[in-house]
Amino acid sequence: MELSIIIVHFNTKDLTAACLASLKRTKKTSDRWEIIVVDNGSDDNLEIYLNGLGKKDPFYRDIQFITNAENLGFSKANNIGIKRSKGAYVLLLNSDTEVRQGAIQTMLQFMNDHPRAGLATAALELSDGSIDPASHRGFPGPWASFTYLVGLEKVFPTLPVFSQYHMGYKNMHVAHEIDCPSGAFFLSRRSVIDRVGYLDEDFFMYGEDIEWAYRVKRAGWEVWFNPEAIVVHKKKQSGRAHGDAELRKQTQKYFYETMVLFYEKHYKKQYPVILYYVIRMAVKAADLFTVR
Repeated sequence: MELSIIIVHFNTKDLTAACLASLKRTKKTSDRWEIIVVDNGSDDNLEIYLNGLGKKDPFYRDIQFITNAENLGFSKANNIGIKRSKGAYVLLLNSDTEVRQGAIQTMLQFMNDHPRAGLATAALELSDGSIDPASHRGFPGPWASFTYLVGLEKVFPTLPVFSQYHMGYKNMHVAHEIDCPSGAFFLSRRSVIDRVGYLDEDFFMYGEDIEWAYRVKRAGWEVWFNPEAIVVHKKKQSGRAHGDAELRKQTQKYFYETMVLFYEKHYKKQYPVILYYVIRMAVKAADLFTVR
């Protein structure tokens, strides 16, 4: 098996169906892929829907469906899928994405051509045609976190000293190394997972991709962004940009909490104590003043 594609599903039936349909369109008969959908306690009957499609279409019949009794979080659900998977490569793919024709094949070839690449991502295209900044990030060190949280990065998005978190100073039209891709399209070698371990389940939602990439780079592997492959990310239909105010508020809370959690796990002992509290205060201020 060359590739295992893992999709975590939580009450996003229409989005997940569209994501799977895009995989069906791009998959060739020679592609040795398996698709694993991990349902996090949804009540939208996706499995029944897929079983109906599978009666007539072998693509849907071959999808492996894992049902969790409750929402276990993004990290744990993905880990369940990874442990079931058999591919030499593992792709974590968000349910709110649609893969453009040839994107996955392009990414697999890219990994084969770059043997030191432990992780890689495609260009995640938003509805306005721009690249999702979350797919192209530096690690949230003290300075990068501060400039992002207080808005300096937004004012100077391409100035290196102020744009270290989203690396806006890089040429987005050519492949290059980054620190961290988005968990929406997260392609890893099996050998990397065997070495650095699974996603950290302390991260319920958000931040798990940064933490995993941090361990991968610390182990000596490279992380790459490849704009030759394009994946559509319907980001405004879920998470912090969702129309449901309560859901948006809750996911925003997760986002800011995980920034502090990452700092505590990997940076707290590297920097003076005062920086830790400055970052905590900046995170709290950002959470309070972000428009909900």
